[in-house]
Amino acid sequence: MSDLVYVLNGPNLNLLGTREPDIYGSATLDEIAGMLEDRARDLDLEVDVRQSNHEGHLVDWLHEAQAEGAKAVLLNAGAYTHTSIALLDAIRSIAVPVIEVHLSDPATREAFRHVSYVGMAAAGEVKGLGPQSYVVALEKAAAL
Repeated sequence: MSDLVYVLNGPNLNLLGTREPDIYGSATLDEIAGMLEDRARDLDLEVDVRQSNHEGHLVDWLHEAQAEGAKAVLLNAGAYTHTSIALLDAIRSIAVPVIEVHLSDPATREAFRHVSYVGMAAAGEVKGLGPQSYVVALEKAAAL
């Protein structure tokens, strides 16, 4: 097992900072990546932060995390959290622990966001802390 943690971000997260800031805050994905890189150094970890609007890329990256012997994956699958059986199957097919991450708390939002296919297979979840959700998830990954 390596000290590498994949940080995978799904659809529309490339628009953080301008997308519904009342829900998601004003931090950009690049700013969150910077926070993670700083904290990862303190934890003797390396992070590989990626984003795609395409479900298949996320599946491929989960498989890659397994092939590369990653320590963990932090996954904010965006809307795919609530729709993607493909991501559920991909998480179940790898031994790398996946920690589900959300900026907001889906349980306090629309009913369709209350089901998490990612959560059905994830080793843990951090939600509702804004950008700090990622940092807390990275700390959980370090403790694995």
